[in-house]
Amino acid sequence: MLELQTVSCGYGAFQAVHELTLSLRPGTITGLLGANGAGKSSTLMCVAGHVARQAGTVLFDGQDISSLAPTERVRRGIAISPEGRRLFKDLTVEDNLRVGGLVQPARLYQQDCDRVIALFPRLGERLKSLAGNLSGGEQQMLAIGRALMTRPRLIMIDELSLGLMPKVIDLCYQALQTLRREGMTVLLVEQNTERVLKVADDICVLESGRTVWQGSAEAARQDPDLTAAYLGLH
Repeated sequence: MLELQTVSCGYGAFQAVHELTLSLRPGTITGLLGANGAGKSSTLMCVAGHVARQAGTVLFDGQDISSLAPTERVRRGIAISPEGRRLFKDLTVEDNLRVGGLVQPARLYQQDCDRVIALFPRLGERLKSLAGNLSGGEQQMLAIGRALMTRPRLIMIDELSLGLMPKVIDLCYQALQTLRREGMTVLLVEQNTERVLKVADDICVLESGRTVWQGSAEAARQDPDLTAAYLGLH
């Protein structure tokens, strides 16, 4: 579904990612792992069109989207729940969801909103609350929900569990597994390596903007050198 062909990207003269090649299979969860500063967030933002591509090609459904504006990429079916969530904190939960749904016909709003609430029932209880008054877990649910309102076929989630309580992390991962069963493709950046290895189908590990390992999550779990050297597991 998504293919990055020797993609380099960055900010001005600074190159954050170097010649990354990565393929995502439809209906799978791919974990993008690595230490802080490895280039994970830059990769996601490059796919979304928010970080400048300096070289290489981004393909989505076999079509070159490298030069498309972020809005057009959303219309094609790519959504991102960014690091830090970036909610409209002075707007209600409901209005944040409406913002996400603006790329779709208004008649679909209620159906899509109901789908988000089915995934995250807590949001249904907080629809009239300001996003800035939500707990960290509720804000993460809302950020994912807002992305889902665009009706994506690929959702990218940056730092899913950062700062969240274990119970909320469980709910978010349950939602991801539901989305995968429904056929959605997920690209996930996550510091909780052990949790990603349990749920992901495929793994890509970055170090200093370069790929150091790619393969199945099962192979990653069974590679002691990989888990010790790059993933902090022993």
